Amino acid sequence: MTRLPSRLQPLWPLVKRLHRAASLWSGFVGRGTRWLQGDRALPRRGTYSVDRTQALEPDAVTIVRAPAGETIRRPVATGAPAEHWVFAAKRSFDVPARSMMDIASGTVVGHYGAVVTPGGTLDFETSDYFGVDTWREHPMYLRRRLPEIQDVDGTVLVLATRGGHNNYYHFLLDVLPRFGVLEETMPGREVDALYVPTATAWQKTLLGLAGLDGIPAINAGADAAVRATRLLVPSLPNPQEVAPPAAVSWLRARLRPSPDAGKTPRRVYVTRGQRPNSRRLVREEETLALLERQGFVCVEPGGLSPQEQIDLFSGAEVVVAPHGAAMTNLLFVPPGTRVLELFDPSYVNQAFWAITQAIPDTRYRYLVADGAERHGPGDPMNKILVDIDIPPAAVADAVDALLTD
Repeated sequence: MTRLPSRLQPLWPLVKRLHRAASLWSGFVGRGTRWLQGDRALPRRGTYSVDRTQALEPDAVTIVRAPAGETIRRPVATGAPAEHWVFAAKRSFDVPARSMMDIASGTVVGHYGAVVTPGGTLDFETSDYFGVDTWREHPMYLRRRLPEIQDVDGTVLVLATRGGHNNYYHFLLDVLPRFGVLEETMPGREVDALYVPTATAWQKTLLGLAGLDGIPAINAGADAAVRATRLLVPSLPNPQEVAPPAAVSWLRARLRPSPDAGKTPRRVYVTRGQRPNSRRLVREEETLALLERQGFVCVEPGGLSPQEQIDLFSGAEVVVAPHGAAMTNLLFVPPGTRVLELFDPSYVNQAFWAITQAIPDTRYRYLVADGAERHGPGDPMNKILVDIDIPPAAVADAVDALLTD
Protein backbone atom coordinates (compact mmCIF):
# COMPACT_ATOMS: atom_id res chain seq x y z
CA MET A 1 0.00 0.00 0.00
CA THR A 2 2.70 2.53 0.95
CA ARG A 3 4.42 1.78 -2.37
CA LEU A 4 1.66 3.61 -4.24
CA PRO A 5 2.73 7.07 -5.43
CA SER A 6 1.57 9.83 -3.11
CA ARG A 7 -0.99 11.18 -5.57
CA LEU A 8 -2.54 7.69 -5.90
CA GLN A 9 -2.83 6.95 -2.17
CA PRO A 10 -6.54 7.95 -2.07
CA LEU A 11 -7.20 5.06 -4.48
CA TRP A 12 -5.97 2.49 -1.95
CA PRO A 13 -9.43 1.07 -1.00
CA LEU A 14 -10.15 0.33 -4.68
CA VAL A 15 -6.67 -1.11 -5.23
CA LYS A 16 -7.15 -3.47 -2.29
CA ARG A 17 -10.46 -4.77 -3.65
CA LEU A 18 -8.86 -5.42 -7.02
CA HIS A 19 -5.92 -7.15 -5.32
CA ARG A 20 -8.26 -9.53 -3.49
CA ALA A 21 -10.21 -10.31 -6.64
CA ALA A 22 -7.02 -10.96 -8.60
CA SER A 23 -5.72 -13.34 -5.92
CA LEU A 24 -9.01 -15.22 -5.87
CA TRP A 25 -9.22 -15.79 -9.63
CA SER A 26 -5.51 -16.33 -10.17
CA GLY A 27 -5.55 -18.97 -7.41
CA PHE A 28 -8.50 -20.71 -9.02
CA VAL A 29 -6.46 -21.10 -12.19
CA GLY A 30 -3.24 -21.96 -10.34
CA ARG A 31 -4.77 -24.73 -8.27
CA GLY A 32 -6.36 -26.17 -11.37
CA THR A 33 -3.00 -26.43 -13.13
CA ARG A 34 -0.86 -27.80 -10.27
CA TRP A 35 0.14 -30.74 -12.44
CA LEU A 36 2.14 -28.28 -14.58
CA GLN A 37 3.98 -26.78 -11.60
CA GLY A 38 5.92 -29.81 -10.39
CA ASP A 39 7.79 -29.44 -7.08
CA ARG A 40 6.79 -25.76 -6.95
CA ALA A 41 3.05 -26.35 -7.08
CA LEU A 42 0.80 -23.84 -5.31
CA PRO A 43 -1.10 -25.10 -2.24
CA ARG A 44 -4.09 -27.12 -3.37
CA ARG A 45 -6.17 -26.41 -0.26
CA GLY A 46 -6.25 -24.28 2.86
CA THR A 47 -7.32 -24.51 6.48
CA TYR A 48 -8.40 -21.94 9.06
CA SER A 49 -6.82 -23.55 12.13
CA VAL A 50 -3.65 -25.41 12.98
CA ASP A 51 -5.81 -28.17 14.43
CA ARG A 52 -7.42 -28.76 11.04
CA THR A 53 -4.01 -28.71 9.39
CA GLN A 54 -2.80 -31.36 11.80
CA ALA A 55 -5.93 -33.45 11.26
CA LEU A 56 -5.33 -33.49 7.50
CA GLU A 57 -1.67 -34.51 7.85
CA PRO A 58 -1.09 -36.09 11.28
CA ASP A 59 2.11 -37.83 10.21
CA ALA A 60 3.75 -34.52 9.25
CA VAL A 61 2.28 -31.99 11.68
CA THR A 62 2.43 -31.81 15.47
CA ILE A 63 1.29 -28.99 17.77
CA VAL A 64 2.59 -27.90 21.17
CA ARG A 65 0.54 -25.41 23.20
CA ALA A 66 1.25 -23.14 26.14
CA PRO A 67 -0.84 -23.86 29.26
CA ALA A 68 -3.22 -20.91 28.85
CA GLY A 69 -4.05 -17.82 26.84
CA GLU A 70 -4.73 -14.26 27.98
CA THR A 71 -7.96 -12.49 28.83
CA ILE A 72 -7.91 -8.79 27.94
CA ARG A 73 -10.42 -6.45 29.60
CA ARG A 74 -9.66 -2.77 29.14
CA PRO A 75 -11.34 0.44 30.30
CA VAL A 76 -13.07 2.84 27.94
CA ALA A 77 -10.57 4.89 25.95
CA THR A 78 -10.68 8.61 26.71
CA GLY A 79 -10.96 11.05 23.84
CA ALA A 80 -13.08 13.06 21.42
CA PRO A 81 -15.57 12.08 20.25
CA ALA A 82 -16.22 10.13 23.43
CA GLU A 83 -16.41 6.32 23.35
CA HIS A 84 -15.36 5.96 19.74
CA TRP A 85 -16.51 2.59 18.45
CA VAL A 86 -13.08 1.52 17.14
CA PHE A 87 -11.66 1.50 20.66
CA ALA A 88 -14.80 0.02 22.17
CA ALA A 89 -14.59 -2.93 19.77
CA LYS A 90 -11.23 -4.02 21.25
CA ARG A 91 -11.90 -3.45 24.95
CA SER A 92 -12.42 -7.17 25.44
CA PHE A 93 -10.44 -9.87 23.71
CA ASP A 94 -9.58 -13.47 24.53
CA VAL A 95 -6.11 -14.33 23.25
CA PRO A 96 -5.82 -18.07 22.54
CA ALA A 97 -3.07 -20.07 24.17
CA ARG A 98 0.10 -19.60 22.17
CA SER A 99 1.14 -22.61 20.13
CA MET A 100 3.93 -24.05 18.02
CA MET A 101 3.30 -26.07 14.87
CA ASP A 102 6.12 -28.48 14.01
CA ILE A 103 6.00 -29.56 10.35
CA ALA A 104 8.22 -32.27 8.90
CA SER A 105 9.40 -31.09 5.48
CA GLY A 106 7.32 -27.92 5.75
CA THR A 107 7.75 -24.94 3.42
CA VAL A 108 7.55 -21.22 4.12
CA VAL A 109 7.12 -18.74 1.29
CA GLY A 110 7.60 -15.02 0.70
CA HIS A 111 7.95 -11.98 2.91
CA TYR A 112 4.50 -12.72 4.35
CA GLY A 113 5.67 -16.07 5.77
CA ALA A 114 3.00 -18.27 4.19
CA VAL A 115 3.21 -21.82 5.56
CA VAL A 116 2.64 -24.87 3.35
CA THR A 117 2.61 -28.50 4.48
CA PRO A 118 4.18 -31.33 2.47
CA GLY A 119 0.64 -32.37 1.45
CA GLY A 120 -0.03 -28.97 -0.15
CA THR A 121 -2.09 -27.31 2.58
CA LEU A 122 -1.87 -23.56 3.21
CA ASP A 123 -2.27 -23.02 6.96
CA PHE A 124 -4.17 -19.74 6.99
CA GLU A 125 -4.14 -19.36 10.78
CA THR A 126 -0.38 -18.79 10.72
CA SER A 127 -0.37 -17.25 7.22
CA ASP A 128 -2.86 -14.45 7.88
CA TYR A 129 -2.84 -11.46 5.53
CA PHE A 130 -4.28 -7.94 5.64
CA GLY A 131 -7.87 -7.41 4.61
CA VAL A 132 -8.59 -10.88 3.22
CA ASP A 133 -11.31 -13.18 4.50
CA THR A 134 -10.36 -16.55 3.04
CA TRP A 135 -7.22 -18.52 2.28
CA ARG A 136 -8.22 -18.38 -1.40
CA GLU A 137 -7.52 -14.61 -1.42
CA HIS A 138 -3.98 -14.98 -0.10
CA PRO A 139 -1.56 -13.03 -2.32
CA MET A 140 0.52 -16.19 -2.75
CA TYR A 141 -2.03 -17.11 -5.40
CA LEU A 142 -0.98 -14.18 -7.54
CA ARG A 143 2.01 -16.37 -8.45
CA ARG A 144 1.94 -18.92 -11.25
CA ARG A 145 3.91 -21.27 -8.98
CA LEU A 146 6.06 -21.11 -5.86
CA PRO A 147 9.52 -19.50 -6.05
CA GLU A 148 12.58 -21.71 -6.44
CA ILE A 149 12.66 -23.72 -3.20
CA GLN A 150 15.76 -23.73 -0.99
CA ASP A 151 16.10 -26.99 0.95
CA VAL A 152 17.55 -26.65 4.45
CA ASP A 153 18.78 -29.67 6.37
CA GLY A 154 17.85 -28.67 9.89
CA THR A 155 15.27 -26.84 11.98
CA VAL A 156 14.04 -23.44 10.78
CA LEU A 157 11.93 -21.14 12.97
CA VAL A 158 9.48 -18.92 11.07
CA LEU A 159 9.38 -15.35 12.38
CA ALA A 160 8.24 -13.60 9.18
CA THR A 161 4.59 -12.65 8.86
CA ARG A 162 2.48 -10.10 6.97
CA GLY A 163 3.76 -6.54 7.13
CA GLY A 164 7.02 -7.35 8.87
CA HIS A 165 9.15 -6.90 5.79
CA ASN A 166 8.62 -3.13 5.55
CA ASN A 167 6.71 -1.86 8.59
CA TYR A 168 8.26 -0.99 11.94
CA TYR A 169 5.10 -1.79 13.93
CA HIS A 170 4.59 -5.21 12.40
CA PHE A 171 8.24 -6.17 12.70
CA LEU A 172 8.21 -5.33 16.40
CA LEU A 173 4.76 -6.59 17.42
CA ASP A 174 4.22 -9.46 14.98
CA VAL A 175 7.65 -10.75 13.97
CA LEU A 176 10.02 -10.56 16.94
CA PRO A 177 7.63 -11.91 19.64
CA ARG A 178 7.23 -15.14 17.69
CA PHE A 179 10.58 -16.07 19.22
CA GLY A 180 8.93 -15.60 22.60
CA VAL A 181 6.33 -18.17 21.56
CA LEU A 182 9.17 -20.64 20.96
CA GLU A 183 10.56 -19.94 24.43
CA GLU A 184 7.14 -20.44 26.00
CA THR A 185 6.05 -23.57 24.15
CA MET A 186 9.41 -25.32 23.67
CA PRO A 187 11.75 -24.09 26.44
CA GLY A 188 15.38 -24.75 25.61
CA ARG A 189 14.68 -25.77 22.01
CA GLU A 190 17.47 -24.68 19.69
CA VAL A 191 17.02 -23.91 16.01
CA ASP A 192 19.43 -23.91 13.11
CA ALA A 193 18.09 -20.79 11.39
CA LEU A 194 15.48 -18.07 11.52
CA TYR A 195 13.26 -17.24 8.56
CA VAL A 196 12.94 -13.50 9.06
CA PRO A 197 13.13 -10.27 7.02
CA THR A 198 16.67 -8.87 7.12
CA ALA A 199 16.75 -6.64 4.04
CA THR A 200 17.03 -3.37 6.00
CA ALA A 201 19.58 -2.13 8.49
CA TRP A 202 16.90 -1.46 11.12
CA GLN A 203 15.65 -5.05 10.93
CA LYS A 204 19.16 -6.39 11.49
CA THR A 205 19.70 -3.92 14.31
CA LEU A 206 16.49 -4.90 16.09
CA LEU A 207 17.35 -8.58 15.79
CA GLY A 208 20.66 -7.80 17.44
CA LEU A 209 19.11 -5.70 20.19
CA ALA A 210 16.70 -8.57 20.89
CA GLY A 211 19.63 -10.96 21.24
CA LEU A 212 18.79 -13.01 18.14
CA ASP A 213 21.74 -12.08 15.92
CA GLY A 214 23.64 -15.19 17.03
CA ILE A 215 21.25 -17.43 15.10
CA PRO A 216 21.75 -17.70 11.33
CA ALA A 217 19.04 -15.84 9.42
CA ILE A 218 17.45 -16.62 6.08
CA ASN A 219 16.07 -13.43 4.57
CA ALA A 220 12.31 -13.64 4.08
CA GLY A 221 12.25 -11.88 0.74
CA ALA A 222 9.41 -11.61 -1.73
CA ASP A 223 10.83 -14.47 -3.82
CA ALA A 224 12.07 -16.66 -0.98
CA ALA A 225 10.86 -20.20 -0.37
CA VAL A 226 12.45 -22.52 2.20
CA ARG A 227 11.69 -26.19 2.84
CA ALA A 228 13.20 -27.41 6.09
CA THR A 229 13.66 -30.82 7.63
CA ARG A 230 11.68 -29.39 10.56
CA LEU A 231 9.75 -26.16 10.15
CA LEU A 232 8.70 -24.58 13.46
CA VAL A 233 5.79 -22.17 13.06
CA PRO A 234 4.75 -20.09 16.10
CA SER A 235 1.22 -18.79 16.48
CA LEU A 236 0.78 -15.11 15.68
CA PRO A 237 1.54 -13.19 18.89
CA ASN A 238 -0.51 -10.06 18.18
CA PRO A 239 -3.96 -11.09 16.90
CA GLN A 240 -6.07 -8.22 15.58
CA GLU A 241 -3.39 -5.77 16.82
CA VAL A 242 -4.57 -5.97 20.45
CA ALA A 243 -0.98 -5.89 21.81
CA PRO A 244 -1.33 -8.73 24.34
CA PRO A 245 0.52 -7.96 27.59
CA ALA A 246 2.71 -11.05 27.08
CA ALA A 247 4.04 -9.70 23.76
CA VAL A 248 4.56 -6.19 25.15
CA SER A 249 6.36 -7.52 28.23
CA TRP A 250 8.63 -9.72 26.10
CA LEU A 251 9.63 -6.76 23.93
CA ARG A 252 10.20 -4.44 26.90
CA ALA A 253 12.44 -7.06 28.49
CA ARG A 254 14.43 -7.70 25.31
CA LEU A 255 14.79 -4.16 23.93
CA ARG A 256 16.26 -2.04 26.69
CA PRO A 257 17.31 1.64 26.87
CA SER A 258 21.03 2.23 26.57
CA PRO A 259 23.13 3.31 29.56
CA ASP A 260 23.24 6.82 28.11
CA ALA A 261 19.44 7.16 27.96
CA GLY A 262 17.80 9.85 30.04
CA LYS A 263 19.07 12.96 28.25
CA THR A 264 16.19 13.10 25.79
CA PRO A 265 13.20 15.53 25.78
CA ARG A 266 10.45 14.83 28.30
CA ARG A 267 7.65 16.27 26.11
CA VAL A 268 7.75 14.95 22.56
CA TYR A 269 5.78 15.80 19.43
CA VAL A 270 6.29 13.15 16.71
CA THR A 271 6.10 14.54 13.17
CA ARG A 272 5.32 12.64 9.97
CA GLY A 273 6.66 15.43 7.78
CA GLN A 274 4.56 17.38 5.29
CA ARG A 275 4.29 15.17 2.20
CA PRO A 276 0.63 15.15 1.04
CA ASN A 277 -1.35 11.92 1.43
CA SER A 278 0.97 10.60 4.12
CA ARG A 279 -1.25 10.99 7.21
CA ARG A 280 0.54 14.23 8.05
CA LEU A 281 -0.92 16.83 10.38
CA VAL A 282 -2.00 19.53 7.92
CA ARG A 283 -1.59 22.57 10.20
CA GLU A 284 1.48 21.24 11.93
CA GLU A 285 3.49 24.46 11.96
CA GLU A 286 0.78 26.38 13.83
CA THR A 287 0.21 23.44 16.16
CA LEU A 288 3.89 23.20 16.98
CA ALA A 289 4.02 26.89 17.84
CA LEU A 290 1.41 26.24 20.55
CA LEU A 291 2.99 23.02 21.79
CA GLU A 292 6.46 24.53 22.05
CA ARG A 293 5.08 26.99 24.60
CA GLN A 294 4.24 23.95 26.70
CA GLY A 295 7.77 22.58 26.46
CA PHE A 296 7.34 20.15 23.57
CA VAL A 297 10.18 19.25 21.21
CA CYS A 298 9.46 18.09 17.64
CA VAL A 299 11.21 14.85 16.66
CA GLU A 300 11.20 12.68 13.53
CA PRO A 301 11.99 9.11 14.66
CA GLY A 302 12.60 7.96 11.09
CA GLY A 303 15.92 9.78 11.24
CA LEU A 304 17.01 7.95 14.41
CA SER A 305 18.48 4.50 14.89
CA PRO A 306 16.31 1.88 16.64
CA GLN A 307 18.33 2.29 19.83
CA GLU A 308 17.94 6.06 19.69
CA GLN A 309 14.18 5.64 19.26
CA ILE A 310 14.03 3.32 22.26
CA ASP A 311 16.03 5.82 24.31
CA LEU A 312 13.84 8.74 23.19
CA PHE A 313 10.57 7.12 24.18
CA SER A 314 11.96 5.55 27.34
CA GLY A 315 12.59 9.07 28.62
CA ALA A 316 9.28 10.61 27.53
CA GLU A 317 6.69 11.84 29.98
CA VAL A 318 4.24 13.14 27.33
CA VAL A 319 3.92 12.07 23.67
CA VAL A 320 1.72 13.79 21.05
CA ALA A 321 1.54 12.45 17.50
CA PRO A 322 -0.59 11.76 14.46
CA HIS A 323 -1.19 8.02 14.06
CA GLY A 324 1.87 6.38 12.52
CA ALA A 325 4.42 3.58 12.82
CA ALA A 326 6.79 5.66 14.96
CA MET A 327 4.23 5.35 17.75
CA THR A 328 5.25 1.70 18.00
CA ASN A 329 7.96 3.05 20.28
CA LEU A 330 5.28 3.55 22.93
CA LEU A 331 6.38 0.01 23.79
CA PHE A 332 9.27 1.59 25.65
CA VAL A 333 7.68 4.47 27.56
CA PRO A 334 7.90 4.40 31.35
CA PRO A 335 4.80 3.77 33.47
CA GLY A 336 2.70 6.91 33.86
CA THR A 337 3.50 8.39 30.44
CA ARG A 338 0.70 10.49 28.87
CA VAL A 339 -0.16 10.07 25.20
CA LEU A 340 -2.33 12.04 22.76
CA GLU A 341 -2.93 10.46 19.34
CA LEU A 342 -4.45 12.35 16.39
CA PHE A 343 -6.68 10.84 13.68
CA ASP A 344 -8.68 11.63 10.57
CA PRO A 345 -12.24 10.27 11.05
CA SER A 346 -11.89 7.95 8.03
CA TYR A 347 -8.99 6.05 9.62
CA VAL A 348 -9.04 5.48 13.37
CA ASN A 349 -6.89 2.63 14.67
CA GLN A 350 -6.63 1.28 18.20
CA ALA A 351 -3.19 -0.43 17.90
CA PHE A 352 -1.18 2.13 19.87
CA TRP A 353 -3.86 2.62 22.52
CA ALA A 354 -3.63 -1.14 23.01
CA ILE A 355 0.12 -0.88 23.65
CA THR A 356 -0.37 1.78 26.31
CA GLN A 357 -2.96 -0.38 28.07
CA ALA A 358 -0.29 -3.03 28.64
CA ILE A 359 1.97 -0.53 30.47
CA PRO A 360 0.99 0.40 34.04
CA ASP A 361 -0.54 3.81 34.73
CA THR A 362 -0.12 5.08 31.16
CA ARG A 363 -2.75 7.71 30.31
CA TYR A 364 -3.96 7.81 26.74
CA ARG A 365 -6.26 10.22 24.88
CA TYR A 366 -7.31 10.35 21.24
CA LEU A 367 -8.52 13.31 19.19
CA VAL A 368 -10.40 12.72 15.92
CA ALA A 369 -10.89 15.50 13.36
CA ASP A 370 -14.41 16.72 12.58
CA GLY A 371 -16.65 14.31 10.70
CA ALA A 372 -16.52 11.21 12.90
CA GLU A 373 -20.32 10.92 12.68
CA ARG A 374 -19.95 9.97 9.01
CA HIS A 375 -17.81 6.94 9.90
CA GLY A 376 -19.84 4.97 12.40
CA PRO A 377 -19.66 1.32 13.49
CA GLY A 378 -18.83 -0.97 10.60
CA ASP A 379 -17.05 1.68 8.53
CA PRO A 380 -14.09 -0.04 6.79
CA MET A 381 -11.63 2.56 8.11
CA ASN A 382 -9.53 2.04 5.00
CA LYS A 383 -8.57 5.60 4.04
CA ILE A 384 -5.22 4.70 5.50
CA LEU A 385 -3.09 7.71 4.53
CA VAL A 386 -5.61 10.54 4.53
CA ASP A 387 -4.05 13.69 5.99
CA ILE A 388 -5.26 14.89 9.39
CA ASP A 389 -6.72 18.39 9.66
CA ILE A 390 -7.43 19.40 13.26
CA PRO A 391 -7.48 23.05 14.42
CA PRO A 392 -4.27 23.79 16.33
CA ALA A 393 -6.26 25.22 19.25
CA ALA A 394 -8.16 21.93 19.55
CA VAL A 395 -4.88 20.02 19.80
CA ALA A 396 -3.58 22.43 22.45
CA ASP A 397 -6.81 22.09 24.44
CA ALA A 398 -6.56 18.28 24.29
CA VAL A 399 -2.98 18.48 25.55
CA ASP A 400 -4.09 20.69 28.43
CA ALA A 401 -6.76 18.12 29.33
CA LEU A 402 -4.17 15.33 29.12
CA LEU A 403 -1.74 17.16 31.38
CA THR A 404 -4.35 17.90 34.02
CA ASP A 405 -5.94 14.42 33.94
